[in-house]
Amino acid sequence: MGWFKKKSAAPAFTIGDSAIQISVSLRGGGPPMLLEGLIKAVKAWREQKVLIDLAAVKEIDSLGVSLLSELLVRGHLAGKDIDYINSSSTVERSISAYFYPAPEIRLGRETPKKIEKIGGGFIEFIDTLGDFLYLVSETLYWSIVALWRGDGHRKGAITAQALQIGVGALPIVGTISFLIGIVLVLQSSGILRQFGAAIFIADGLVVAMFAEMGPLMTAILLAGRSGAAIAAEISTMNVTEEIDALRTMALNPIRYIVVPKVWGILLTVPLLAIIASVIGVFGGFLIAVSTMDLAPQAFLNQAAKALAFKDMLSGFVKSLVFAFLIVILAAFFGLRVKGGPEGVGRATTAAVVAAIFAVIVADAAIGLMFYL
Repeated sequence: MGWFKKKSAAPAFTIGDSAIQISVSLRGGGPPMLLEGLIKAVKAWREQKVLIDLAAVKEIDSLGVSLLSELLVRGHLAGKDIDYINSSSTVERSISAYFYPAPEIRLGRETPKKIEKIGGGFIEFIDTLGDFLYLVSETLYWSIVALWRGDGHRKGAITAQALQIGVGALPIVGTISFLIGIVLVLQSSGILRQFGAAIFIADGLVVAMFAEMGPLMTAILLAGRSGAAIAAEISTMNVTEEIDALRTMALNPIRYIVVPKVWGILLTVPLLAIIASVIGVFGGFLIAVSTMDLAPQAFLNQAAKALAFKDMLSGFVKSLVFAFLIVILAAFFGLRVKGGPEGVGRATTAAVVAAIFAVIVADAAIGLMFYL
């Protein structure tokens, strides 16, 4: 049984009872398709331990050693342990000079224990947290420095980012907020009508929109829209080595790429949140006046009485915190991307999920701070 070269009856290797014997020269990597045949033979071997007999191999070069190295890796991935035996001194010298197995081959396939997994996960978490805090501190530093120094980033970059993030998101934010205002009024009207307190719909609507729903829904929509775009842009620049090119030109990537996005989103998200709140109140106002027989002036007077400065301040602080979290998390995952287009997709998805989670956690924390 064997793998035969074209136009030759001599087998390139034979499969015996205890070992697979290579019987040809491995100069130039051996005959065509030799590696494929050996991989099939190794995978079909009845035991986990596979012996490869090199006694008949008289010549070998770096390509031949690369073939043996690749065979070892492929066998390892298939769950086989490969040992090369009976090699001559010439072959041994070539192998020792050129053979560099992958780290996972050198370390073996020992399954780490649970305590090792926990420790490794903790160390990885600490390293990741340190990288994130470093990014936050550097971004804050250069964001403040940028107020007095205009160098280090493209002229008009902040304005361009503000237009892209703010104006571009206005239609979808306004539409969703309008629908949310309608839903809030419809959901609360049934209960309040039972107690003859339909007028208090104005109180609940205006407080909910300005203190909670306006900033929160704006941030969630921007996390999916702008956060994904920022993460995809930065991760693509990282994969295509544009980040390294900026460093080569003595340009700080954080200052050049991230800081304009930070200022762009900080300038626009509070305004978007206010617009979203006003549109949401307007949507609820239309439903309340048209379906609940509330006088427009009475609704507006009640809403004005209910809206306190603390509610508006809470929404403003939330919008600023949410905006910073969206950009910093998108930049963090974008700068840590690994592995081509698939890595870009994974980084973008992770950035959006992390941003939405962080926004909701921050919303709860700020709400507790203002209302406890």
